[in-house]
Amino acid sequence: MRALADQIHDVLPMTQCTKCGYTGCRPYAEAIAAGQAQINQCPPGGAAGIEKLAAVTGFPVLPLNPANGVEGPRRIAVIDEARCIGCTLCIQACPVDAIVGAPKWMHGVIDALCTGCDLCVAPCPVDCISMEEKPGLTGWTDHDAAQALHRYESRNARLIRERAENDERLAAKAQDKLAHLAELTKTEGVADPAAELARKRSAIEAALARARERRQAGGTGAKA
Repeated sequence: MRALADQIHDVLPMTQCTKCGYTGCRPYAEAIAAGQAQINQCPPGGAAGIEKLAAVTGFPVLPLNPANGVEGPRRIAVIDEARCIGCTLCIQACPVDAIVGAPKWMHGVIDALCTGCDLCVAPCPVDCISMEEKPGLTGWTDHDAAQALHRYESRNARLIRERAENDERLAAKAQDKLAHLAELTKTEGVADPAAELARKRSAIEAALARARERRQAGGTGAKA
């Protein structure tokens, strides 16, 4: 038999909205299974979702906890194009990659992919994102939840891969710097190693001083 946390996870809406008080649907499912959370903390699931959770867990049906929010119609994020500054903070906040755009370019929301989590609203520095109902927008279905979970997991896998690739680049740069430093401080075959190190140190300090002078001169020129 599948673990209780998995069964609970299966009936959650997969909006990853964090309104339940946890960082996503999976942590919330695990908290319910561990007896650390109630089944009435998911506003997107609403009353129907609470009934599903009650059926899975055997817990009694409870009214939605108002501390977690209120049940309402499905809404999606809408970006005011005229006010968007292209900061990408909303893209970083979206748990399902439903927002497209690039730095300093206007962003847009893919309506069919938006889960209505509203996690993109708070990070926006110019308040250009609102949550709105749209004509023809149907209620959240089990199929929508399955698709949202797939996008959420794909995004997490991509972020893990990108972090690993960045770590590899940083490690390679560090190795290059160490190799360069070893070359600068190499004294093999030198008659007076101490004098050679002092000479190289003096050359490096002189180069750094010239670089500082150039920066200062450039800054002075920019102000003039």
